[in-house]
Formats: sequence, structure tokens, C-alpha cells
Amino acid sequence: MVALLALGSSLVWGISDFAGGLFAKRIAAVRVVAVAQIGGLLTMCVALGIRVAQGVAIADGPWYLYGALAGLTGAVGLVCFYAALSMGTMGVVSPIASMGAVVPVAAGLATGDRIGVAVGIGLALMLFGVVLASGPELGGGAGRTPVLLAFVAAVAFGLSLFCMDRAAEVDVIPALWAMRIASVSALLLAWRFWPGGPVGARVPRRDVPMIMLVGVGDLAANALFSFAAAQGMVSVVSVLGSLYPVVTLIWARVLLDERLRPVQVAGVAATLGGIAVVVG
Repeated sequence: MVALLALGSSLVWGISDFAGGLFAKRIAAVRVVAVAQIGGLLTMCVALGIRVAQGVAIADGPWYLYGALAGLTGAVGLVCFYAALSMGTMGVVSPIASMGAVVPVAAGLATGDRIGVAVGIGLALMLFGVVLASGPELGGGAGRTPVLLAFVAAVAFGLSLFCMDRAAEVDVIPALWAMRIASVSALLLAWRFWPGGPVGARVPRRDVPMIMLVGVGDLAANALFSFAAAQGMVSVVSVLGSLYPVVTLIWARVLLDERLRPVQVAGVAATLGGIAVVVG
């Protein structure tokens, strides 16, 4: 069940990321993420309200602290990730961002999780794959920006996953609510100062419902990951939850007809192969 929940989070994250990246091609990334997170916040307000109405007590503990930290770091990660997706190749950016799984894996090991040799080999393969995938992009001018943004997103996502795991150990539902409160507050503050750049500074009204739906998808993935992390080792769940590049790659190939250089194909394959080794 833990594996299914974690893999389910990968599936939903992959779909949401692809859709969010498409919106970010014509709307400033911070605005896409802000509207999406509002959709998630509204959903969590309803879910928490139902729970309170049912008389279910909220657990004592620092769920609000870890939830808020997960929301802030997750918001930074999503803004950087969507911005990278809007400028770079999805098939390269997504695997780089998925390297954020290394952060909670390392944290899990430091706090008592034990993994075998296969996991170590898989992590090394992932790192090697990222170098291959990002090498051509780093070699030429404008391509450097999306790669750097993807690396920042990876670190932010890793910290967010770690905080989500800690919050889930206390109480998942209120932690997810706190996560959205923090992310929406920070994003609305940034809205005023983030430049629109070459894309639109305004969010067309017709796009608001679909962008909010992207946020609900991201929330669903967060929930699946949190429930999995509450039941299993974060070092394992984080890797299973980092398989979302596979979904993004499929959509980018089918709908956008993206083509990668041979070395990038090898890098992406190595990254995903490393994840497969860890899962296996």
C-alpha cells in the first residue's frame, strides 16, 4: 500500500507538472503557482472543515510548523520548476528537478533509515544521469537558466518532501492545510513584485479554473505522498514519489513532440534507471 500511494503521487505530480508548465509558457510562473495553490487551499479548507464538523480532534504537535515550512519551500520549488519548464525542454528539466528526492533520502539515513547497496548505486546513477542530461543545456547561453532553475527546484522540493514527512507523522490533514496557507500567503506577496517577463503578467479569467485544477492535482499528490510517508520510510517513499518525470516525459513526447539529443536521452535514461534500481 505504501508503494502504491507513493507511485500514485508520482503519477499525479507528473500530470500536474506538465499542465502547469504549459500554462507557464504564457503566464508568469509565480502567478500560475499562486492561482494553483489557491485551488489547493480552498480544497483543504473544505476537507478540514468536514473533519472538524465530524468531531475528529487535531493531533498535538508541530504539524503547523513543518506544514508551513513544506509550503514555503514547495512554493519556491514550483515557481522555479514551472519557470524552467516554460523555458527549457521538459524531458531534461523534469528529471533534474526530481533529484530533490536525494534530500529526504539523506535526511532519512541521518535519522535512522537503513538502505542497501542497490539504493546507493541507484542514487549514483541518478546523479550521473543528471550530468549527462544537463550538459548540452549548460553549454549554450540561454539554456543555462532553465537548468539552474531546475536545480534550485530540486533542492526546494527535497526540503519540502522532508518537512511533509515530519508533518505527516503528526497529522496529515491539518498539515496540508498549513502547507497551503503558507504557500498562498508567500505567493500573493510575491505576485506584486515578480516581473511578467516575456510572458503574460496577468492570468486570463478563462484559465483560472483549469489552473486551480492543477493546484488540486498537486495537492492530491502531496496528500498521497504524506500518507505514504506516514506509513513507510521517507528514504524509500521519496524515491518512489520522484518517478513523476516519466509521466512528464510521456506527455511532452506525445503532445509537444519534444526531441532530445542522444546524450540527453542517455542522461534521462540513466536518471530514471537509477530510480528504477532503487525501487527494485
